[in-house]
Amino acid sequence: MPFAASHRFAMLVALALLPQLASAYDVNIAARDPRAVYLRVGDGVMINGPYSRTPSIFNPTFPTPGVGGNVPLVRATVPANQVGNNTSILMTTPGNPRTTSDWDNFQFCNSGQVYVGGFYRATNASTGNTARLTYSAPAFLTNENNQTIPISQISWTTSGNGDVGAQPFGAGTFSAGSTQLTTISRNQWRETCMTFRYANQNLVASGTYTATVTFTLSQP
Repeated sequence: MPFAASHRFAMLVALALLPQLASAYDVNIAARDPRAVYLRVGDGVMINGPYSRTPSIFNPTFPTPGVGGNVPLVRATVPANQVGNNTSILMTTPGNPRTTSDWDNFQFCNSGQVYVGGFYRATNASTGNTARLTYSAPAFLTNENNQTIPISQISWTTSGNGDVGAQPFGAGTFSAGSTQLTTISRNQWRETCMTFRYANQNLVASGTYTATVTFTLSQP
């Protein structure tokens, strides 16, 4: 039976009226039932974690992914005298989503980044050897007056503290529709940290422009 884990991700670009203001971490995990996928974007829940913890006589329960956590928000504020000047704006995370890894509680990401990580676990290869990580995005960010900014004005880079090589997925730019970012092999954990920028290439009206992007890890 197909199954998937999804997390929403919100973006907000605030345009001010007045001037102001490592190898990537891939880990093989033990195969066990039940078959599962786990995806965390920003915040998340790992019961009896971290996931790498070995059950003991003092705590015999296996770490178990839970459901919960706030939807992470990234934001860029553009002063009026800089709107559309082609100087990109680093986006921030005002909600301060959790930046430690669910694998081992390591401080994997930094403030301002969004953690993306998870696993695909199964005991039987007949269920499939890979899970797909995709995102679904609208074509535009929209303000309260239905004015728009193309979603392609938002880009990202990826990194992780202590990493020295390629990330599970590299730098990119959002596009409308559903796009595959990477795959996760059976019984593998993968994680990275996303840093976002607003390209600021368009002259647009003042306002708060928002969009929601949904990340999904699925194993058909």
